[in-house]
Amino acid sequence: MNTFDALGLDERLMSAITELGFTNPTPIQEKAIPVLLSGTKDFIGLAQTGTGKTAAFGLPLLQLLDTSKKYPQALVVCPTRELCLQIVTELERFKKNVKGMNVLAVYGGTSIGMQIRDIKRGVHIVVATPGRLIDLIERKAIDLGEIQYVVLDEADEMLNMGFQDDIEFILQNTPKKESTWLFSATMPPEIRKVSRKYMSEPVEVTVGKVNTANKNIDHQYYVVSSQHRYEALKRLIDFNPGIYGIIFTRTKVDAQQIAEKLTREGYDIDALHGDLTQQQRDTVMGQFRDKTLQLLIATDVAARGIDVKEVTHVINYELPDDIEVYTHRSGRTGRAGKTGICMSIVHSREIGKIRQIERIVQSSFHKLEIPTGKDVCRKQFFSFMDKLISTDVSNEEYETYVPMLQEKFAEMSKEDILKRVAAMEFDRFLKYYENAEDLNIRERGREFDKFKRDGRGGDRDRGAARGARGERQPYRDTQGRDFNGGGSGNYTKLFVNLGTKDGFYKASFLQFILDMSDLRKDVLGKIDMREMNSWVEVDSKAAKQMMKSIDGKKFKGRNIRMNDANSR
Repeated sequence: MNTFDALGLDERLMSAITELGFTNPTPIQEKAIPVLLSGTKDFIGLAQTGTGKTAAFGLPLLQLLDTSKKYPQALVVCPTRELCLQIVTELERFKKNVKGMNVLAVYGGTSIGMQIRDIKRGVHIVVATPGRLIDLIERKAIDLGEIQYVVLDEADEMLNMGFQDDIEFILQNTPKKESTWLFSATMPPEIRKVSRKYMSEPVEVTVGKVNTANKNIDHQYYVVSSQHRYEALKRLIDFNPGIYGIIFTRTKVDAQQIAEKLTREGYDIDALHGDLTQQQRDTVMGQFRDKTLQLLIATDVAARGIDVKEVTHVINYELPDDIEVYTHRSGRTGRAGKTGICMSIVHSREIGKIRQIERIVQSSFHKLEIPTGKDVCRKQFFSFMDKLISTDVSNEEYETYVPMLQEKFAEMSKEDILKRVAAMEFDRFLKYYENAEDLNIRERGREFDKFKRDGRGGDRDRGAARGARGERQPYRDTQGRDFNGGGSGNYTKLFVNLGTKDGFYKASFLQFILDMSDLRKDVLGKIDMREMNSWVEVDSKAAKQMMKSIDGKKFKGRNIRMNDANSR
């Protein structure tokens, strides 16, 4: 018996679900669908990515909407183009037996004129990214006046990307909505604030614990010195021959440089970052999805909304600045009930940050040793043997060549043949790892553990221990939250001659200046945007770097001016 039967879905949707082979709803689907089918209740669903949230809100929408009315009745807002397209793909599969139901994806990086034409033809569900949707609203190209249902998917990621003002603007432009459905993996204060302002007594459903990581994921960390990060990364990749994974870096420069180095050394990898055109991004993602690429290396912003099944490993080349981001990174693996591994390469000073993350995600991390060169060769060798044994030789054409092979190798023993086969495969590994050094931090690690046990140390040691525990003075991020880590807390206000007239919203402007300067978002304070100009508070230690990186550069053919606002 299909247990979706008990959720209240009609025959059209049930037949599609059965054809797709779905039998048992996931926990979020089981709890959300009956509530959402009532159609008039605000709803908050807290569940990790990869738990079936699209079906949880998509199936009720498809059942509730009236296909005879050719205007938008439901709006789904999500953080990225990739997630936007993924949601539409899922809805298309579910609506195959719902005649006349039109779903449209609306996102940046493609022709807005074509999207406007599609809207005019008639659409029932609009799935949109915030920036493009606001553009359409301001052009009066889309009318949200009859929207009944608003879905905010991956709401925490949208707020992390700085879309809070955009979301509130969108909600203000849906005056007739009957209900708002909010789905999120975590529940930061900003989401609670939005829910209190725009939702009325929402039904709240939690699958698992809020802010916890997926229990199907094994969290591992490896302690190395900073100069050995790249070697450690290579060794972890080589020690996992069947890896199909995503590597996360803090900056687009790191992503590109590491991808280029690994490519030169024979790895199937490419980078995903903000400098790529939409066409280049689509090409990279297409190659990764069809497994032409074994590895994808990406920044957090570039990877927002990526949903690729069967990712076996996530590797944090460096830990994220924002601890909550760790949940989103690790959630790229271990999806749909499968197991996954999330590895973090850390310096001894970052052990404290690991402990902070453990407390937030409520999951223990396992400290493992970086494999030795011999370990890597042994692992690769066993993998090769398994591959050799399982190779399909059923093609009758091979029989044609057997007599020639027998003649060619008549004077050679089976052992000699196997040695030569192994040498062809492993010569590179054996030579590379022949004199490989131990990358693990040992003595320093023991001293650190001893310090923690007995609590000794002078002022200098106490300072080092505070650094190891990550206990720094809090300062604000772009949403006014307190952060622990980086920055002095003293800000310099910078003037820049770019504003909303240049097509920027706060989130896109924030990403623009960070990409231009290769700085982290935690150096930013308040951003005040006007039509023609903007003022940006920047950690005083980073202000010169930002001005040097941006002042004098060109944007749409004109020079950018950025200088200290107090010196104007």
